[in-house]
Amino acid sequence: MNDNNFKVGITKTFPCSYLPEQEERLLLAVDERLQNNRSYSLLMMEGFRRSGDQSYRPYCPNCNACQSIRVVIDKFSPSKSQKRSLKRNLHFQITTSEELKDDYYPLYENYINTCHQDGSMFPANYQQFKTFLSSKLTKQLFIETWLIIDNEKELICVAVTDVLNNGLSAVYTFYHPGFKSHGLGVFSILTQIDLCKNLNLSYLYLGYQIDDCQKMNYKNRYFPYEKFVNGQWLLTEKTSL
Repeated sequence: MNDNNFKVGITKTFPCSYLPEQEERLLLAVDERLQNNRSYSLLMMEGFRRSGDQSYRPYCPNCNACQSIRVVIDKFSPSKSQKRSLKRNLHFQITTSEELKDDYYPLYENYINTCHQDGSMFPANYQQFKTFLSSKLTKQLFIETWLIIDNEKELICVAVTDVLNNGLSAVYTFYHPGFKSHGLGVFSILTQIDLCKNLNLSYLYLGYQIDDCQKMNYKNRYFPYEKFVNGQWLLTEKTSL
């Protein structure tokens, strides 16, 4: 951020949510001057992430497994399986909204209470839904996936997306558990990549890749991507066998 006078906070150490044998600690961007779109975009470029209005970055004493990852949009090429995902879900309708709608909550509640009963957000509640997904830091887009049959529409997926100066950030995706076989998580990332192209943005930030955590080790399948390691974004391109 090129300013050593910003105030930051450091949390106490607590058990890691992703790697049970590790302890977790966070660096928090608490300075009021960091609570705006420009600063939030710069923080994302420094490996930060947000939950609600709080920007944070792992600052763990004995582990560096969490590494921020972003897709390089102008060079992205979908894999064979990603192309199949696009084809399989071609019949869905995609729309966007700029506000977190109350109508999303039943879908969110069903997703959390069905798919994440072992997670920290179970059981879902409305206040959690609002504080976790909405943010005053930046403009947001909510990418809606709809199933349309005989002029009847059903919302089956919402991808919560932040708009940054140089890209989009995939904050969280929730979907109807009955459509799990459609791979809506992958499809939503591909939809966000397409939206980046349409908006002429350079990156899609996917959050933290954790190789040893099954729930968090899917983000390195969108080539090429850059990973934030030791203060630098390092490019990884798909290699031919």
